[in-house]
Formats: sequence, C-alpha cells, structure tokens
Amino acid sequence: MKAELLMLAPLLADYQARLDERFQRVCAFDEASRRALLSERPERFTTLVTNGGEGVPPWLMQALVNLRLIAVNGVGVDRIDLEQAHARGIAIVTTDDLLTDAVADQAVALLLAQLRQVCLADRFVRQGQWPLGGFPLLGTSLRGQRVGIIGLGRIGMAIAERLQPFGVVLAYHNRRPRAACTFAYHADPLSLAAACDILVVAAAGGSGSRHLVNAQVLEALGPNGVIVNVARGSVVDETELVARLADGRLAGAALDVFADEPQVPEALLGMDNVVLQPHLGSATLQTRQAMADCVVRAVISAH
Repeated sequence: MKAELLMLAPLLADYQARLDERFQRVCAFDEASRRALLSERPERFTTLVTNGGEGVPPWLMQALVNLRLIAVNGVGVDRIDLEQAHARGIAIVTTDDLLTDAVADQAVALLLAQLRQVCLADRFVRQGQWPLGGFPLLGTSLRGQRVGIIGLGRIGMAIAERLQPFGVVLAYHNRRPRAACTFAYHADPLSLAAACDILVVAAAGGSGSRHLVNAQVLEALGPNGVIVNVARGSVVDETELVARLADGRLAGAALDVFADEPQVPEALLGMDNVVLQPHLGSATLQTRQAMADCVVRAVISAH
C-alpha cells in the first residue's frame, strides 16, 4: 500500500506523475480542504509538499503530529513556523539557488519595462492609437542610474551582475557587508535609498524584514525614484507605496510580489507608472522543471 503524501501546492504534471508512482496523493490546495484534514486522520502524513507562497499554516503543522519533512517548491520559508519545525525535528528542504537566475532576469526585465514604458507603449499600439500620432511619452535611460539593492544574497548579486553592463552605479544594503564586494555598502535602507535613483528589493521575507522599505525609505528615494520588488510583498509598506505612486511622491514601480497575494491593490490597476506581474520570478520552464525535480528527489529519498 502506497504511503500518503500531502500536497498543499501542485507540481508540474510530469514530476507529479513521478510522485504518483510511489505515493497516494492527497491534495489540499484551499482552506476548506486543509481544515477537513483535521477530521481525516492527520497523523497519517509524514511528508508534505508546498511552495513559498503557500507555506504551511501553523495550525495545520500542529495537527500533523507525525510530520517529518516539508518539501518547498521554492526558496521562501517565511510562511512556515520555523521554530515549531525546529522544535519537532521537522526537516525543511527548499529549491535553494535553482531559481536565482530566473528571478534576477525578471528583476532586470521589470526594471527595463518600467523605465522604457514597455507595457504602456504596448497598450498604445494594441489600442490602435499609433496611427493617430506618435507615442507621447519619453522613457528613462538605465545607463548612469544609481541602483541600490536591498539584500545582496545570491539573487541580489545575480541582479547586480546583470546590471553592471548597463553602466549603472551600484550600492547595496545587507545586515552586514559582503566580503570582497566592491559596491558601496549602506548600513540601513534609509541611507541606501537617499543615495539611489532606483531601489531593487531582493531581501528574504519574514518578520525580520517586514516593512524594511517603509515611509521614510520611500521618502528618501524621492519623487524621481523607482522601486522594483522581486522579494516578498511584506518587505515593502504597500499602503505607503501605493499612496506615493498615486500622488507623485514616487515616480514608478515594477512589482512581481504583493502583500496579500493574489489580491493586488485596486489603485495600482489604473496607474500608468507601474508594471505589475503575478509573482512570476521563477516562472520559466527550465527553472520550474529543476525545482520540481529537486522536490521529487527530496520526497523520495525521505522514504
């Protein structure tokens, strides 16, 4: 008889099929089905698969008394109770470093799309406005811009490496300076924002980074500033961000993540100075295949 495997988020079909050969899959992709597990012998699960956006609700982890492994199809663990997992000896496996290149590519794509008004100009053409006259706005050159990166880990460094050929001036903020890094280091986000034209957010999520980019940081970035977020929506004070984009205290934003996904502030939907994406940082075929393969191997090896 196959062991039962709890799925809180799906994998690509081919990789799910590999798991189905070894396990009896139980899918709980919504709140109702997860609550139903409480009356359906939750002790039968020793392994679950999730992703960074879903995580594991603390109440569900508590109910899974025999849980031994959480396999995360992603790198984010900010929605997993790490203290509880550590206390109970629950192993957590992530697809660490497999999505670095894809997320870094997305950050640069978002930045260029925002500066050169790619989405706005695309709509201009699709709506048949070009024959009536040329596109009325001018974009902004990337060369020479002062770019600050919040979180110079693997993804942050990959973003920096991609930006260097554009001739930007790079600086960063980390909890501590990165060894042998030649970019200017700022001990806090406020100082970094004051020295930059563009702020790229690549910091890890979680309670320690919540609203790291707050009203004061956005104020320091100023009315000509642009912010790109490929980290977590929680890292930026979204209410302040929206208000400043709306009244001109911030020039623009390119956002792949939001505070309450999949909900996006309605005010952003009508703004021409923003580029919005539905959390697609790792969403390339090659990256998602590598991530799914990592999850499958981790689950199988645990059994």
